[in-house]
Amino acid sequence: MLRILDARTGETVDAALARRGLVRVHAHPPGFDVTGLRVLLVADILMRALEIGGNPAWATLTSVPDPAVSEEPADPGDRETSWNGTGFRARAAELGIRPFEDHRDTGPGPAATRTIDVVVQGAEVTDGPRVEVAPVDTGHGSAPAPGDPTALRLALLARRRDLPLSLDAETLAEAEGTLARWRAAVAGWATRPSKPVPEDVRLRLRAAWEDDLDVIAVLDVLRSVETSDIAEGARFETYAHADRLLGLELTREIGTSL
Repeated sequence: MLRILDARTGETVDAALARRGLVRVHAHPPGFDVTGLRVLLVADILMRALEIGGNPAWATLTSVPDPAVSEEPADPGDRETSWNGTGFRARAAELGIRPFEDHRDTGPGPAATRTIDVVVQGAEVTDGPRVEVAPVDTGHGSAPAPGDPTALRLALLARRRDLPLSLDAETLAEAEGTLARWRAAVAGWATRPSKPVPEDVRLRLRAAWEDDLDVIAVLDVLRSVETSDIAEGARFETYAHADRLLGLELTREIGTSL
C-alpha cells in the first residue's frame, strides 16, 4: 500500500484509510509559475500512484482564476512567447497533468475517506496529511520554454520534491535528451517479441512508488533496465508499466519510423 510522509508530523502514514477507499488529493499551487506547476505535478503523480494501487482518487484545486492571457496572439513559431503567454491550466495540460476541479473548501467530499493536501513548503497549516513541495528557481525572468513540454515534466520529476530545483536551459536540454533516447529505445524494443516485466523489476518499481512516491528510485530502475541484458520485449513492458506513474509518453515514438 502507498505510504507518504506527512509533513505536519514527520511520520509516514497510509495514503488511503482503506483498500479501494476514495482519496481526495487537494492541490494548493501558490501561484501561476513553475513552482505552481510542480505542486500540481506532485499531486498528479500521487493520483496516479493511488489509482495503480486500486484506490479511486478525486483531484481538487484551491486557486484563483488564471491571470489574463495576452490579447495579442502569440507567434506559433516563437516557443518562448507562446509558452509564457499560455494560461496556467493550459501549461499544466501540456505537461500531461490531469484537470483538477476548483474547490476552495478543503474539507472531504461526501464519499472521501481521506484528504491529502499538496502544498508548497511554508504554506499555511492544513488539517489532514500534507505533502510538501519545494520551490523552483528559474533565475531572473520567466522559465525557459521547453521544446517538448514533457521534458519539463521529467526535469521537475528528476529531483526529490522536498529539495529546491534550479531550472535552466541546460536542465531542460538534458531532460529532452533523456526522453529522446528512451523513446527511441522503446520504439525499437516494441518490434521485438513481448515478454512480461521481470518480477524482481516489477517489485522494485512498486516498492519505489509506494515508498513516499520515490520517483527518483523509479527513474533509477529505468536507467538500470536500459543497459541490462533483460530481453528487449521485457524492457519495453517495463518502460510502459513505469510510464503509468511517470506520464512521460515513453511509447510515443512507436511506429513513427515505419
